[in-house]
Amino acid sequence: MDEPDSDPEAAAREKAIRHLGRREHSRRELYRKLLARFDDPVLINGVLDALASEGLLSEERFTEVFIRQRVAAGYGPLRIRAELSERGVDGGIVDAHLQLYDDEWTERCHEAWHKRFGEAPQNRREWARQMRFLTNRGFPSGLAQSIIGDSQ
Repeated sequence: MDEPDSDPEAAAREKAIRHLGRREHSRRELYRKLLARFDDPVLINGVLDALASEGLLSEERFTEVFIRQRVAAGYGPLRIRAELSERGVDGGIVDAHLQLYDDEWTERCHEAWHKRFGEAPQNRREWARQMRFLTNRGFPSGLAQSIIGDSQ
């Protein structure tokens, strides 16, 4: 039997499957990881196309898992959208999955604020610090402002 490295396509496929076995990846993430080792864009795209057609590589599944994890970690829609964009996920897919949480963003923002601060800001400087925290977490400034204002 041939060594896996004697067949670059088989080696790339094996490496990709190992990455996918650890966690879901976006196509762009997996492409970058494989490019670092194989340096053949045509080969890599062929492998990724095959994995996608077999259902082993799925932007939908990656997006769903990623959003669920980031929401659970206390991040808001703006930051999640930016992180998915960096990973090459189509905006339409992101919008569809973020919509599922539309009714929860206020509650999630309040939870993140309460977990970090727990009490209303006592002065303007503290108010600004709390606002920065929530907006850096990816919550819209209007929502953050209403949460901090509601806490007083």
